[in-house]
Amino acid sequence: MRPTPVEIVRVPTEARNRATHDIDLLSTLDVLRRINSEDATVPHSVAQVLPELAAAVDLGVTALRGGGRLHYFGAGSSGRLATMDAAELPPTFGIPGDRVVAHHAGGGNALVQAVEGIEDDFDLGRTDAAEVTSGDLAVGLAASGRTPYVAGALRRAREAGAHTVLISANPNAPLATECDVHVGVDTGAEVIAGSTRMKAGTGQKLALNAFSTAVMIRMGYTYSNLMVGVVASNAKLRGRMVTILTEATGLPEAACADALNRADGDTRIALVCLLTGAEVTVAAGALHAASGSVRAALRELQGG
Repeated sequence: MRPTPVEIVRVPTEARNRATHDIDLLSTLDVLRRINSEDATVPHSVAQVLPELAAAVDLGVTALRGGGRLHYFGAGSSGRLATMDAAELPPTFGIPGDRVVAHHAGGGNALVQAVEGIEDDFDLGRTDAAEVTSGDLAVGLAASGRTPYVAGALRRAREAGAHTVLISANPNAPLATECDVHVGVDTGAEVIAGSTRMKAGTGQKLALNAFSTAVMIRMGYTYSNLMVGVVASNAKLRGRMVTILTEATGLPEAACADALNRADGDTRIALVCLLTGAEVTVAAGALHAASGSVRAALRELQGG
């Protein structure tokens, strides 16, 4: 039988953390304190790459405004984070479910049960990225910054003419050469060496949440800090949207509920009606012309 190949990996996330050498000798509370202390360093690491994250957001906005899509690619913990982020955008912001698509190495089964070695499949990454077009943005997530599956996806996306972004936990990620923007969050050595579901995963989640939320804000899916992109399709959601409308307008609940009903549950249409006095058809037309942005529709109807 041929021996299994051995690959020596030297990346920050694989290094031993000097602050946790004795962690297995500590009390339960002290173990948690040590983990918490390390976790507390992650937001600062994300803050250091905000310029790169801003560049990624601008690429995402450009893709969506041009009719393109956002594609996430990841394996293991990175792929699960990407899948969760993409799944939560439609109910949070009302964006159509096919505009942000997550591709997880190994498909749905690998989301709930680890499939060892699948992250090393470069060709699978290429295959999963086959639907990426020149107007899309491909976002690869790889803690090490070297995952072959992500490499294959980004390579295929670039060949299609799409812009590409890499979110990693390695400032010197080898895949940085495969992308237009590299968001390399320097989370350092893990509490348990190589367990990238910890600080590296937290860093990727913070970066990805900030990325997608900022894209949605720039696309006009919020008004102030309120979620107004959701279409209220049931009684519970309608109650929640009425509360948002009262927050946004200062008007009584009854008036907001009436406007929401007249707008057939579309919170943005109801909001524009309430703030301008416009009829539903006029408000809907202004929003359509403004690509769904409440602020832009208000400027149009209020004369600038």
